[in-house]
Amino acid sequence: MAIEIGQKAPDFSAWVCDGEKFQPFKLSEQLGKENLVLAFFPFAFSSVCTNEVCKFRDDYAIFGKLNAQVFAISIDSPFTLNAFIKAQNLNFKLLSDFNKSVSRAYGALHEDLAGFMGVSKRSIFVLEKTGKVLYRWISDDPKVMPDFAEVQKSLKAAQK
Repeated sequence: MAIEIGQKAPDFSAWVCDGEKFQPFKLSEQLGKENLVLAFFPFAFSSVCTNEVCKFRDDYAIFGKLNAQVFAISIDSPFTLNAFIKAQNLNFKLLSDFNKSVSRAYGALHEDLAGFMGVSKRSIFVLEKTGKVLYRWISDDPKVMPDFAEVQKSLKAAQK
């Protein structure tokens, strides 16, 4: 079941990848610093997912001005995500939800996507510094890109 706008986002642990190494990550340790954008995507190196993360890369300065940190999340291994970061020259970190627990907790998991079992749905959750969900978008169609203007609009509203 997906979390709703206004709810506190579920805490989670995952592996955070920076293109070189990976280490433990806990959402609750990121709260209080800045707003967070959690962008779930199905598969590293697939065409739509590559377009999505590259859009976040290209708009990185905009998100910074909106006092937001972007983390993209998939069920890929940390090794795959580090290779993806390097290949796409990403300027933000990726989270490995290899055990699928984060996607499941956020209601963002395809149980069966064209024969692939347990794949993240393309989804966006914007969290304010306290962890409250400001914006939520979940797509059952993996070919649909998020509305980046809406994501940025929710972050602008958080600054008021």
